[in-house]
Amino acid sequence: MAVDLRYVAIAGPTASGKTAAAMAIARTRPVEIVSVDSALVYRGMDIGTAKPTPAERDEVRHHLIDIRDPRDAYSAAAFVDDATRLIGEITARGNLPLLVGGTMMYFKVLIDGIDAMPPADPALRATLEAEAIAIGWPAMHARLALVDPVTAARLSPNDSQRVQRALEVWHASGQPLSHFHAAKKATNAAESAGTAVLFSLETDDRAWLHARIARRFDAMLASGFIDEVKTLRARGDLQPDLPSMRCVGYRQAWETLDGDWPISELRERGIGATRQLAKRQMTWLRSMPARRVIPCDAPDAIAHIVQQVNALS
Repeated sequence: MAVDLRYVAIAGPTASGKTAAAMAIARTRPVEIVSVDSALVYRGMDIGTAKPTPAERDEVRHHLIDIRDPRDAYSAAAFVDDATRLIGEITARGNLPLLVGGTMMYFKVLIDGIDAMPPADPALRATLEAEAIAIGWPAMHARLALVDPVTAARLSPNDSQRVQRALEVWHASGQPLSHFHAAKKATNAAESAGTAVLFSLETDDRAWLHARIARRFDAMLASGFIDEVKTLRARGDLQPDLPSMRCVGYRQAWETLDGDWPISELRERGIGATRQLAKRQMTWLRSMPARRVIPCDAPDAIAHIVQQVNALS
């Protein structure tokens, strides 16, 4: 059944086949791909983020890749602004915007809207960081659970960046972060005409996904991932607490190069962290009832999603 498509989105946990599906769709109709990935925005972080290859980017126009230096931040609000603009520009060129990635918060705020939350407060942030140094992030997470149990339940105790932001919002506004998420206002993205369709690549077979995650991490190591992180460290202006360096894989490699862990443990720690990321991504996806699930471990998964997308219009 034909619909007035505003954009098509392909989400899924890491290593579920999103890029392959997007490229297959692009070979059947004119599309431009908008990355929905908080790591792909950073320049110089190619191997550990599994960026689309130069050949893939030559074949299909990609957006929101290599738009930030690793020392700079990129927020969900900035993503909504950029994606909304790009959706309009791509549509005006007669192409279908194809939003592809695994940063579920970005999908969530684009689809549901985002409220204006208290801005970052450097002084408050410094206070929280000092407290975390003294008692540790798991203890800060326990503190968050007392004032915002909804947010704490979906965050890892070691996810310092998000735990810190949630505590910052509560201290600044007196309201839990979950309050703002529950009371989202419509954004320009949500108000735009046309239908947005979200396909979700999912599997209940953990062994299948874990094997793909392991193969991907092994391929990264073989492609020079450690040298990539060494090059980033050699700049001298990057720190391990930056959002870019806290990306899965990069954090573990940085700690290994700091001597916190032996190099022999990097593979298992990196794979383990990526598995945890995939688990969180699946939790986010299952909170999106409007998604259309595609079993990514099915032999015909790519053909299935191509058929469904092309049936939309």
